[in-house]
Amino acid sequence: MNNPFEEPNMYKWAEDLFPICRSITGPGVRETLGYIQKLIPDLKIHSIKSGETVFDWQVPLEWTIKDAYIADSSGKKIIDFKVNNLHVVGYSEPVDCTLNLDELQQHLHSIPAQPDAIPYVTSYYSSSWGFCMTDAQRQSLKEDSYNVFIDSELKSGVLNYADLVIKGQTKKEVFLSTYICHPSMGNNELSGPVVATALAKWAQALNNPYYTYRFVFIPETIGSIVYLSQHIEHLKKNVIAGFNITCIGDDRCYSFMPSRRGNTLSDRVGKHVLKSIDSNFISYSFLARGSDERQYCAPGVDLPITSLMRSKYAEYPEYHTSLDDLSLISQSGLQGGLNALIKSIEAIEKNCFPTAMVLGEPQLGKRGLYPEISTKESTDAVRSMMDLLAYSDGTKDLVEIAEAINVPVWELYEIVEVLVKHGLLAVPRESL
Repeated sequence: MNNPFEEPNMYKWAEDLFPICRSITGPGVRETLGYIQKLIPDLKIHSIKSGETVFDWQVPLEWTIKDAYIADSSGKKIIDFKVNNLHVVGYSEPVDCTLNLDELQQHLHSIPAQPDAIPYVTSYYSSSWGFCMTDAQRQSLKEDSYNVFIDSELKSGVLNYADLVIKGQTKKEVFLSTYICHPSMGNNELSGPVVATALAKWAQALNNPYYTYRFVFIPETIGSIVYLSQHIEHLKKNVIAGFNITCIGDDRCYSFMPSRRGNTLSDRVGKHVLKSIDSNFISYSFLARGSDERQYCAPGVDLPITSLMRSKYAEYPEYHTSLDDLSLISQSGLQGGLNALIKSIEAIEKNCFPTAMVLGEPQLGKRGLYPEISTKESTDAVRSMMDLLAYSDGTKDLVEIAEAINVPVWELYEIVEVLVKHGLLAVPRESL
């Protein structure tokens, strides 16, 4: 599990998925899930009918859009959905009419502070329609009559989601969730599913994992509510840790969103890994939540789910705009996010409660564990070994010990194996 894992195709996957017009339902979701299923064939795609009650919500009507534009009186298209699918407000009703400029302005969205950005706007749960454009273009509109056309359909259909379960030695699970409901955006949308896909491929290759791994690909918010409504008792009983995977593809920084409780295994592992990778990572308060951790950590649900990210949603200027394009993410950024998640899962998979098996400090020399020639490197290794033994009373897990002795947890894995081999350490999964 310590060998580096690289997935060189993540950026290519993002390029392939970028043009698809996704929403919380509809053909774009199915096309996206179908693409991911080709990469991980064991992925199971499910559907739930419109109108189904899920906790306090109802599954919405299915939305399909084929075309949309605004044309001036000469017939020139000034906005074209086929050029950029962010131009249409998500879940817009069908419309075909002619409006003057003042009337049209009531249905336009732009960002004055970002004059060259097309905003991402939705209206999932209320009847509406609209268009999004750059503020520069909006300010250039002239008095005229405008033909407004949206070829869309809202009908009783289904909401689609997918999951993959990789069985381990125990029914206890690590839960990994990502969303597949945003149109053409790079970091906020596609980084999550492509990194989750790579992580699933890595997890499938594990040799006899201890924990079971559950990957979930859902539309944000309503999808997590749907999934919880169908699996909540199982998840509450079995999930011991997990991560919401989003905004994990840029090269700027690392960020951490805690669970509501803030002290779960996921919290401790996530912060430890990010601190060890980059001491300048940003740790946010749960009050800054905004993704599916809202559902997974809700009172009565209380799953130990955190979010390990690069630039956090709503905290970078390109968020929810056309500026969050493929130039914002990179193969190196995606790989960095993947590496952080792999290190986190390894820490969970290898976690234990080290317990010393001899009284007093063991004699390392007679076991060949103390270097005959002392160098800085050998001294550091012995120091980590002795520090590990000093805290191995069976009440602290390996992650907690790594924190106490200020060593990345992955530097302790081999040391633990050596100490177990020599009968100096036991590694039960439960504390004394």
